[in-house]
Amino acid sequence: MPDFSKQLSKYIPEAAAPIISQWINDTACRFKVTKSRSSKLGDYRSPFKNEPHQITINHDLNPFSFLITTVHEFAHLKTWQNHKNKVRPHGTEWKNNFKGLMDPFIRLNLFPADVTSALVKYMNNPAASSCTDLNLYKTLKNYDSKREEIVTIDTLEFQQYFSIKSGRIFQKQEKLRKRYKCLEVSSQRIYLFHPIAEVFPIEKP
Repeated sequence: MPDFSKQLSKYIPEAAAPIISQWINDTACRFKVTKSRSSKLGDYRSPFKNEPHQITINHDLNPFSFLITTVHEFAHLKTWQNHKNKVRPHGTEWKNNFKGLMDPFIRLNLFPADVTSALVKYMNNPAASSCTDLNLYKTLKNYDSKREEIVTIDTLEFQQYFSIKSGRIFQKQEKLRKRYKCLEVSSQRIYLFHPIAEVFPIEKP
């Protein structure tokens, strides 16, 4: 049985590596570290035809984000093993699996105190991604190795203009439940943005 601990230690806390290595072996999972993807931190694909389970994780995550994302995806794998496609992707079954799989790492005290505190709160009701929990997201961002000043939608003033990576320009408007209405300047169309969407504030175009 191969031991992936050494390779995994490049991306996650060393004490966590043997556990993840064992999970990879036990599930015969194809575990891949990939290039950065702006749309997601990780991904799980269930077996198809003769292909095994597959989990992919972005290479540029800090060790704590990488580990949490890995547990998130293994929770999907375990949920599929137990229920196939008969339950919601992030329903009760997945939430319970995520909590159970995360527990050993919390007991090992692998996370800094602020991350542990934010993670424990998040685990009361885990969501589709750790990015959707504003407190956990911002806490984890503190540990990025090449940390830049990040501006998110929720920190902007109402009516303030901003651009996104593609260069499109918007104006922040009112909040609707969990998202902000934003007006695209060129098209005058309304788009909804998550509070932690990363943006670039600009003066009025």
